[in-house]
Amino acid sequence: MSEIIRLREFLDELIPSEDQLQRLYQNFCLQIRKGLGSKTNKEASTKCYLTYVQDFPTGNETGKYLALDLGGSKFRVLLIILKGDHDAEQISKTFELTETELLGSGPHLFDFIAKCLHEFVCENKLESENLPLGFTFSFPCIQTGLTKAILLRWTKGFNCSDTVGEDVGTMLKTAIARRSGLKIEVVAILNDTTGTQMSCAHRNPPCHIGLIIGTGCNACYTESVDNCERLEAKYKDKPKIIINVEWGAFGEKGGIDHVTTEYDRVIDKNSLNPGAQLYEKMVAGMYLGELVRLAMLRAVNENLVFSQCRLRKPITDILTKKPDCIATKVLSDIANDKGDDWPAVREVFKQVFNLNEPDPEDCKKFKYVCDVVVKRAGNMLGVTLAALVNKVGEHFTVIGVDGTVYRCHPNFDGYMRETLDKFVDQEYKYDIMLSEDGSGRGAALVAAVVHNDRMERSRGP
Repeated sequence: MSEIIRLREFLDELIPSEDQLQRLYQNFCLQIRKGLGSKTNKEASTKCYLTYVQDFPTGNETGKYLALDLGGSKFRVLLIILKGDHDAEQISKTFELTETELLGSGPHLFDFIAKCLHEFVCENKLESENLPLGFTFSFPCIQTGLTKAILLRWTKGFNCSDTVGEDVGTMLKTAIARRSGLKIEVVAILNDTTGTQMSCAHRNPPCHIGLIIGTGCNACYTESVDNCERLEAKYKDKPKIIINVEWGAFGEKGGIDHVTTEYDRVIDKNSLNPGAQLYEKMVAGMYLGELVRLAMLRAVNENLVFSQCRLRKPITDILTKKPDCIATKVLSDIANDKGDDWPAVREVFKQVFNLNEPDPEDCKKFKYVCDVVVKRAGNMLGVTLAALVNKVGEHFTVIGVDGTVYRCHPNFDGYMRETLDKFVDQEYKYDIMLSEDGSGRGAALVAAVVHNDRMERSRGP
């Protein structure tokens, strides 16, 4: 039996079968039903948080709106000028966050945000204008209203004191109020998935799903208020609401054990949050490179790769002692390799293993391992996306997507469509749309539709 065939059999556990994917679909649908239910929500791993976003862009919105985007070490302030006819102009400025902001007190962080906002307003001569503002805050929160979001925990390197359990909307409003000369009303707080969906819906109104697949992974979708048992009656005068699925947590209470491998268990055990975000650890960019490292290490030990290489022992040592030595980015680069030259694979071997003249067969095998890991992620996401398409229940649904994995990997879209096509009910159609700056523009669009709704209500019938 050839080594490449043996390698394929060896990696079989990373290639979910049709039956495994069918079980994944059924288990995910069950979690969504539990997440939406008032009595079953506590049992659900996917909490299906209410976003309170119930108004959707038509593309005809006009006016100026501000947006803030906080989700990493860089913070952005944006001015979005909506021109109608699905058109918009954007001005933005990026600010670097230091350790003082990332690890200091909550009031200091929000004072810094207000300072940056004030600077941006002055630079763009907006002091005299009353501007609605949307705030993309991409951290786990429980929302109790459009501008009320209770922070559950910090992620992404943040650990600000005096914030967990607090309403970040109130903290932002208080910080803005401390700076004179700002005529700004915070009208919405949302996460990046909601921003992605709203941004795509501005150009393509049938966008009913938002997906982020980058370092982390999450999705949101449009749900009927009749299916939201936890939604108060006063919010049921409108037919729809966006649900923040928080599907990275899928599996924390079962449902994915049948597709979980030893590689996944090792990654979870060695992570900063063992037992949490199990689905995310199988599909998101933060973990795909590490999955490849673990698979390669075992393949080398099984004498399936580098079996004739003179540097086999040093390569094994690197794979053993250097977690994260294979960056997820290289998986996208390698996917573009064609023919027998393998330039991207050779560059990885040179940089990671100090191997300058690799055997072409080892290059081929390494690319295959990378493809298997990425395809599993894309296929699994296609299954859970299909469940959301079917849950939305519209004749045609656009899936708005953002994130570096989707943007950079040339095959990821195809891997998702492969299982979407199998699991989306025949009566429904779908398409996938790349978001343009969803997390920023989407926040401004939420501010726009909320502001317009208020204006219409104030005018009366």
